[in-house]
Amino acid sequence: MRLVQFRMPDGNRGVGRVSDDGNHLHPLEKTSTVLELAEAAIAEGVSIAALVEKRSGTATVDYDELLRNGRVLAPVDHPEPARFLVTGTGLTHTGSAAARDKMHVLTHGEDAEESDSLKIFRMGLEGGKPAAGQIGIQPEWFFKGVGTCVVPPGAALPMPAFARAGAEEAEIVGLYLNGPDGRPYRIGYALGNEYSDHVTEAENYLYLAHSKLRSCSIGPELLIGDLPDEVRGHSRILRDGAVIWEQEFLSGEAHMSHSIANLEHFHFRYPMHRRAGDLHAYFFGAAVMSYASGIKTASGDEYEIQAQTFGKPLRNRMESVPDEGLVAVTQL
Repeated sequence: MRLVQFRMPDGNRGVGRVSDDGNHLHPLEKTSTVLELAEAAIAEGVSIAALVEKRSGTATVDYDELLRNGRVLAPVDHPEPARFLVTGTGLTHTGSAAARDKMHVLTHGEDAEESDSLKIFRMGLEGGKPAAGQIGIQPEWFFKGVGTCVVPPGAALPMPAFARAGAEEAEIVGLYLNGPDGRPYRIGYALGNEYSDHVTEAENYLYLAHSKLRSCSIGPELLIGDLPDEVRGHSRILRDGAVIWEQEFLSGEAHMSHSIANLEHFHFRYPMHRRAGDLHAYFFGAAVMSYASGIKTASGDEYEIQAQTFGKPLRNRMESVPDEGLVAVTQL
C-alpha cells in the first residue's frame, strides 16, 4: 500500500492511494493530509492501512498529471514546519563507508591510519543488529534541518553560493509521528535524496555537520507497512537530458550494518525527540553516491532515484542560488 499527498487545482489538499497500475490515485474520503490520517490512526488504535481501507473511494485522479503540474507534495508535512525534524545516519551501508573513507585518504594520504568512519562502520557490523529486545551499538547521527528544508518531488534543490558542491544521496527515509503521550509511531517509509556537500565534508570530517545543513527531498510515495529486507533501485544524474552517471543501489536491512529498530532506538531515546505531536524524517544512509565516482555536479543537473518498492521515481533538479553575502546579527 502506497500513499501520495497532493494539491488539487482549487488549492485544497488530498491524500490518494496509488492504484494497482501505479498511474492513478484513489483519493481518501475525509482526508486532506497524511498527518491527519496518522493522528486518527493513533486516536482510534488502528493501523494506517486499516484506516486507508475504510476511507478508500472509487474516484480516480491522474497521478502523472499531478506530477507534471508540480502538485505532488512530500509524503508527510506539518503545518508548523519547525515541528518536523529532519535527521539521519551514515555509515550504515558498505558503499557509504567506502566513500567516506576515500575522503579521509584524499586528506591524509594512502598511508593514513584507519579512519574513524571505517571504525564506526565495523562497530555497526559487529553490534548494529542486536537480538529482539536488546540494545546494539550506537550509530552515527546528524541533524539536517526542519520541515522548511524539505522540497517536494519535482522541485528544485538549491545549492547555496557558499557551498563547495552539491550531490545526491539515494536513501530510504523513515517517517514518524509522536503520539499524545510522546510515544513514537512509524507512519511508513519513502525514498529520499539526502542532498549534501561532500567537498566541504572531505576538507575535514568535523565539517560533516555543515555539509548536511542543506535542503533535501522525500517521496513521492509513502510505503505503508513493513519495509522489504532488500530494496533494489537506481540512482541517476541527467545533464541536458542525458545520463552522465548511474548506479544500482541495494538497501533494506539485508544490506545494512544496523537494524532499523536499533537506529530508531538511538534516535528516540532522547526525550527531546519524543515531544508529543512532532514529526520526524530519519534518513537511513546511502549505499552509493556519485561523488565517490568522481562526478562533479553542476547547476541544472537532474537527480533521479527509483526503486520498484516505492513506485514512481523521485526527481529534483539542482539550482544555484544567489550569494547572500555576510549575514550580520543586529543587537537589540
